[in-house]
Amino acid sequence: MVNLLEYQGKALFTKYGISVPKSYVAKTPAGLKRAHRGVVFIKAQVPTGGRGKSGGVVKAKTYNEAKKVLKKMASEEFNGFKPEAFLVEDRVEHEAEVYMSVALDRTQRLPVFIVSKKGGVDIEQVPREELNIVKINPMVGLREYQKRSMFDYLDIHESLRKKIYALLDAMWAIYTEKDAELVEINPVGITDDGPVALDAKVVIDDDALFRHKEFQKELPADKIERTAKEHDISFVRLGGDIGLIANGAGLTMATIDRISDVGGSAGDFLDLGGTDDPDRVAEAIRIVSEAKPKALVINIFGGVTKADTVANGIINAVKKYKPRFGIFVRLSGFNKDEGKLLLKQNGIMAFDTSDDAINAAVSATRGQVA
Repeated sequence: MVNLLEYQGKALFTKYGISVPKSYVAKTPAGLKRAHRGVVFIKAQVPTGGRGKSGGVVKAKTYNEAKKVLKKMASEEFNGFKPEAFLVEDRVEHEAEVYMSVALDRTQRLPVFIVSKKGGVDIEQVPREELNIVKINPMVGLREYQKRSMFDYLDIHESLRKKIYALLDAMWAIYTEKDAELVEINPVGITDDGPVALDAKVVIDDDALFRHKEFQKELPADKIERTAKEHDISFVRLGGDIGLIANGAGLTMATIDRISDVGGSAGDFLDLGGTDDPDRVAEAIRIVSEAKPKALVINIFGGVTKADTVANGIINAVKKYKPRFGIFVRLSGFNKDEGKLLLKQNGIMAFDTSDDAINAAVSATRGQVA
């Protein structure tokens, strides 16, 4: 899973005929242009959402104000990401904002379009009854009646029907032709001339990158993900405050769900695989540490994996990198008793069940006694 930065997503939108605001990319504060026509928005380019809430999208009225904003952004991090570029974008006058996306629904095993009259807000906070969700059969594609259903639901002026249809067609084309997992515009600005993509979020299936050479040199945008890829470690940053290392994709996903069930938020997906190489275990801890979690859950279910060897890797990492967060380990399987004893002798918390480890980690991040 690789996230295009906003400016990359909008460049892709333009190729498919989707209207976007006038803008340019400044790699550094020195790249800011002096000629400004009225209000601009300075947008930190980071592969995460919620920038507006954390000061990553700021309005500026003059060149000097924009320069000051950009310098401040360049020195900050947003949800753990330091911006590598800044989008300087003209303001677009619009009368309404709506939400549109097409994504893979893994429970339905189908792509779905989602539209809402509420744009510019976290879509997860919008009640389901206020969403129009349209399942798409990938064998037949987006149909006319489905576009009509979405347009009628949004209650947009009839004069814009053809342009909204064209936007939906373009989003579907990007989704299918670029092997995307998500194409999201939040918000879509509704103007007299038609819809304008005021934001862009495009997620590409990294297993399909061999078909898309235009993205290969850019992705992944996250430096930590790039480092993990260089070490052949499967790592995806998720944005929560509890780091996670597990062995096996299924166990990793189940642990993420369980962290959420008890009120926590996983900061990453890191699948250690079937290895018990202590150096690889230590490298995984170093990678997760760079995301600055408040706690780390290590969930190891050993088959051929030796629990005591994993424990030695954890101990080596703690001695070498001296993490400033608690580590909560569940070891199960071959040599688990030896592994747990090694951890406890080195002051690292070891638990019999994953629930115990997860509950302790969530309590620690909430300032409670585990």
